[in-house]
Amino acid sequence: MFLKKFKAKIVPSSYTWWLMARTAFKVAVVGAGGGIGQPLSLLLRQVEGIDELALHDLRGTKGVAADTGHISEQGTVSGYVGNEQLVPALQGANLVVVTAGMPRVPGMTRDSLMQANGGIAITVTRAMACACPEALIAITTNPINIIVPTAAEVLKEAGVFNPRRLFGVTTLDVVRSRKFIGDYMNIDPEKVNIPVIGGHTGPTILPLFSQCQPEFRGDTEDIERLTHRIKEAGTEVVVAKGGAGSATLSMAYATCSFVKSLIRAHNGQEGIIECSFVASCMENVPFFAGPLELGKEGIKRYLELPDLNEFEQKSLDKLLPILKKNIEAGINFAKTFEKK
Repeated sequence: MFLKKFKAKIVPSSYTWWLMARTAFKVAVVGAGGGIGQPLSLLLRQVEGIDELALHDLRGTKGVAADTGHISEQGTVSGYVGNEQLVPALQGANLVVVTAGMPRVPGMTRDSLMQANGGIAITVTRAMACACPEALIAITTNPINIIVPTAAEVLKEAGVFNPRRLFGVTTLDVVRSRKFIGDYMNIDPEKVNIPVIGGHTGPTILPLFSQCQPEFRGDTEDIERLTHRIKEAGTEVVVAKGGAGSATLSMAYATCSFVKSLIRAHNGQEGIIECSFVASCMENVPFFAGPLELGKEGIKRYLELPDLNEFEQKSLDKLLPILKKNIEAGINFAKTFEKK
């Protein structure tokens, strides 16, 4: 928001006063040269409240930084390349978005994907523990169900783990649910509100149709069909791209949406609810994706799960053992990873 010089009598709004008084906010994107990182960097340039955008990857980020830096928006953009520039890129960041890693390809198991991306996650998390230990952390690198517990163990080892500041971004599951339900009901998807709980793999994603607002108008078969599509939407994209890529553009959109919520909450806006994969208060499941109220320091409040219908409860009971195994794999990966 800009005050025109020729409108001298305009009284600044409360939001304008906040812009004048607030401290600078830095966002670092790790993996900014990749399929998610590049469109995400573009989208973040349009987000109010980001004063500095630091883009890091093993290659290509100088060009991405120069390109996005020419956009006529407020804030500065800087590019960092290579492992030796990782800590400088993260230094002083208020929020770190981790998109680095290999995308899933047809036939690849989550375990294989973890072998490819787990080491990257550990390297980045160690750098964050050193350079910006109090930053909010939003991880999109798959497999999220395993990567987030791995990152938590690394942060614990460094003595800087804050469960209210570490997020696995599952917003894409919510975005897809809104879109598919909106199309089915012939309404604006942005007017659809539905929590998606569990995790971020097909077997662990659970949209709660019983909590959909406006009320979902469909029978049990419709719910089961749409639930299946939401669960398998990532594979739908991989197949549509002929195995040459995964859901990058929609993930960038969803991640940007989550970042906006984090920034608005950080700046004092109340009542911001998002679903995210975080350290959990649930028994026997130390991490879980569920609805949260965000605040200045990250998670302000964990919302209790609503009453589930029979289909949802059975689905939850089925996914919990899978999710627990994913989490254990992440913790074990961090503990056994060769120290470098």
